[in-house]
Amino acid sequence: MDPSAARNIRVATEADAAACRAIYAPYVNDTVISFETEVPSVEAMAARVADANERHVWLVLEEDGRMLGYAYAHAFASRAAYGWSCETSIYVDRSFRGSGAGRALYGELLPRLVALGHRRAFAGVALPNDASLGIHRSFGFEQVGVFERVGWKNGAWRDVAWLQRDLGDGDPLAPPAERGEG
Repeated sequence: MDPSAARNIRVATEADAAACRAIYAPYVNDTVISFETEVPSVEAMAARVADANERHVWLVLEEDGRMLGYAYAHAFASRAAYGWSCETSIYVDRSFRGSGAGRALYGELLPRLVALGHRRAFAGVALPNDASLGIHRSFGFEQVGVFERVGWKNGAWRDVAWLQRDLGDGDPLAPPAERGEG
């Protein structure tokens, strides 16, 4: 990695869908990290980007015009009472793992979620995945449980660890701030 290369984190657009798909495809095809069994189309990925940016955020990290990775948040669950909780995900181009790309993305994602009024972030990590557990723990996520044998992929049942962290510095028991729709 060129130390003089300029890195830029920005909000993703639907035009980033093909690059995001290219980063995501090896995780779907070659690992149990994603429980998807088929790589989503560019159109499906574009729809995910648009959906995430409605009430959450989808960020991309670029270096000299090349996308190194992305991180995003989406609704944790569909019921209204969950509206201040979100689930986060991060994917880094496999050739840039260990480069600080994931730390940079989460370092930008989590404060943006606070600014949007989210109070708690969750992450589901398919096991084994020491790298993902490590980055989440380094950002203050704590493991709260494991769903055992919850997904079938690559010929075996897979467990998912669930981690959570509070967002913001306020009283975690205080009611959420009002926010408008959309």
